[in-house]
Amino acid sequence: MLMAHPAVLRGLIEEYETLRALQAENGGGEVRRRMDDLAYTLCVSTGTRDVDAALIAARHRLPGARPEDDSVLSA
Repeated sequence: MLMAHPAVLRGLIEEYETLRALQAENGGGEVRRRMDDLAYTLCVSTGTRDVDAALIAARHRLPGARPEDDSVLSA
């Protein structure tokens, strides 16, 4: 499997989370389409099929992540 560079993963995560906050506030169609694109890219980049799993997998690939660290899970 092709592995995305950690800098790319960090950018995807940050953009997705920013758009998720915007979606919660405004709910615009353009924001939703971009989120769908990012979700797809994150899934492909991490070898997962669901955006939540992709976000967790991407965070675990970032520098400083520890396999036993569950702080990447959202509360």
